Amino acid sequence: MGLARPSSQKALMLEMKSLQEEPVEGFKITLVDEADLYNWEVAIFGPPNTHYEGGYFKARIKFPIDYPYSPPAFRFLTKMWHPNIYENGDVCISILHPPVDDPQSGELPSERWNPTQNVRKQVLATKAEAERDGVKVPTTLAEYCVRTRAPAPDEGSDLFYDYYYDDDDVEGEDGDCCYDEDDSGNEES
Repeated sequence: MGLARPSSQKALMLEMKSLQEEPVEGFKITLVDEADLYNWEVAIFGPPNTHYEGGYFKARIKFPIDYPYSPPAFRFLTKMWHPNIYENGDVCISILHPPVDDPQSGELPSERWNPTQNVRKQVLATKAEAERDGVKVPTTLAEYCVRTRAPAPDEGSDLFYDYYYDDDDVEGEDGDCCYDEDDSGNEES
């Protein structure tokens, strides 16, 4: 009599199959080791026409043995800066926190992981919500990358810096601070 497989193994097999048949744009999902369904390698490609264009960001998803009752752990292997990504690559986001009631965290239980979620279900749920709100979700790169008014030829990306920190104003003639005004309130010096 063989050992029974955990139900998480079947769930992960189905999710991996689903992702292979219908890949998510901008992502490549593979197993770290073909014999281990609990460790996935994720490659995220920087979208064209963004600051991340040409980027190749690697991450790992580690699923617990009792998945989907407990959330997976997500860690970036590629160094990157983001308010929700720690120095070691761990991701801090409510949806990946265990479904416990913790009033001290400031998170509602509904914002945390629950067993009905899976890798793809969240995207589908947001589509239904967008329809309810009458929002057309961008599906093409042209729709996604909304362009603002193009800067005039003499404007550059350092417009803010150039305007407030013009090289001529940084230092006075004596090399002192650039302020011409006397902050003491006296007109005479």
